Amino acid sequence: MLRLENISWSTPDGVDVLRNLNLTVPDGKLVVITGPNGGGKTTLAKIIAGIYRQESGRIYFNQEDITDADITERAKMGISFAFQQPVRFKGITVRKLIELAAGSKMTLADVCNIMSKVGLCAEEYIDREVNATLSGGEMKRIEIATVLARRTSLTLFDEPEAGIDLWSFTSLIKTFEDMRKELNGSIIIISHQERILNIADEIILVADGNIKAQGTPQKMMKRLAENDAVTGKCYKQEEMF
Repeated sequence: MLRLENISWSTPDGVDVLRNLNLTVPDGKLVVITGPNGGGKTTLAKIIAGIYRQESGRIYFNQEDITDADITERAKMGISFAFQQPVRFKGITVRKLIELAAGSKMTLADVCNIMSKVGLCAEEYIDREVNATLSGGEMKRIEIATVLARRTSLTLFDEPEAGIDLWSFTSLIKTFEDMRKELNGSIIIISHQERILNIADEIILVADGNIKAQGTPQKMMKRLAENDAVTGKCYKQEEMF
């Protein structure tokens, strides 16, 4: 379980982004954090991962105080972060990247199994470099493959739908649903895309640096639509492409 207590964070020029935010994410849940741009969603995710350091407050993960743990220590504890724009690694092949994520050598069959779960043919990709020759959608799915290889207990995705095509997006939704079934942990997704919101166990609305509302999709979708709370509107799939 993840628990945040009174988390605050400001930009270097003094703009408050998070203000005494409290959040609990139970084990085994897919949670989607949504809200207007600039409301603090990505900052919150990066603080959980250890990329940013909060100015005040405490963070607990699996009943352990990880407030002072850095990003490497948190990764070893089982926290993964998938960037909105996945990092590219010139000179590293897809297979090597997945093995690095897994922490050990993998058989071809194991690599193929993981690649198939993200909709990629291993034979076409395992020897390719993780560089600019890969599309945004391919990079997204390869990054998710590394998460599957790590089998972490808490995985954070920052707007995973950004920059991918319709086919990749449909595959992405199925991958998230499969991850929820297969991983013994929790998933947090930063998104304002309707189809991702609808597969959540719980939706959390973050705006003005704090949690404004939270609940099931059945409870939250109507509220989001009525109040134009998600970046001015609740995006539908056809509006993205």
